[in-house]
Amino acid sequence: MDFKKNYFKWTPEQLQQFYSNIRSISTNRNTDISTGGLKFILDQCQQGINSVLDVGCGKGYLLQLLNDRFPELELHGTDFVAHAGAAQFPFTLSDARKLPFAGKSFDMVVCTHTIEHVHDAHSLIDELKRIARKKLIVITPKQRYYYYTLDEHVNFFPRKEILTALLDLPEHECHLIDGDWVYIGFPQ
Repeated sequence: MDFKKNYFKWTPEQLQQFYSNIRSISTNRNTDISTGGLKFILDQCQQGINSVLDVGCGKGYLLQLLNDRFPELELHGTDFVAHAGAAQFPFTLSDARKLPFAGKSFDMVVCTHTIEHVHDAHSLIDELKRIARKKLIVITPKQRYYYYTLDEHVNFFPRKEILTALLDLPEHECHLIDGDWVYIGFPQ
């Protein structure tokens, strides 16, 4: 399969069908988020956060973890593909580049292992920044471009400066944790 060759020609409907039907090692895991990345997210919820949106929530693993640890949080998930596990939380089937939420709708917006899959990353970032009230967390692999890979990545972030320039929030931190860039920005 020439995923990287075909990806940029596909319509949104074809992409949705591809991701709905994909069967790979990554779809059998609970999450792609590392232990260190999960700890970072959980630590951020302890500081005046009442609502969290997980963009690209997949099966809802992070939402369930947040609910177990912080049952008082208002949690919501959104994904391009409907996954059965996310059904126990408010869920919106949506393209992350056109989210159906008002500006500053959520105290914290989390987007993990998603930006590397999205063709128009600028539109995705604009939406994440638009709806995040206090904190925006983006986690993506530190990975350089390879044409032939076992993943469906079309964006690559071998250096943190690529990610921080794309996200472009004046107040931010970006850490390398367990092989992933963990970015937190503070929208104004």
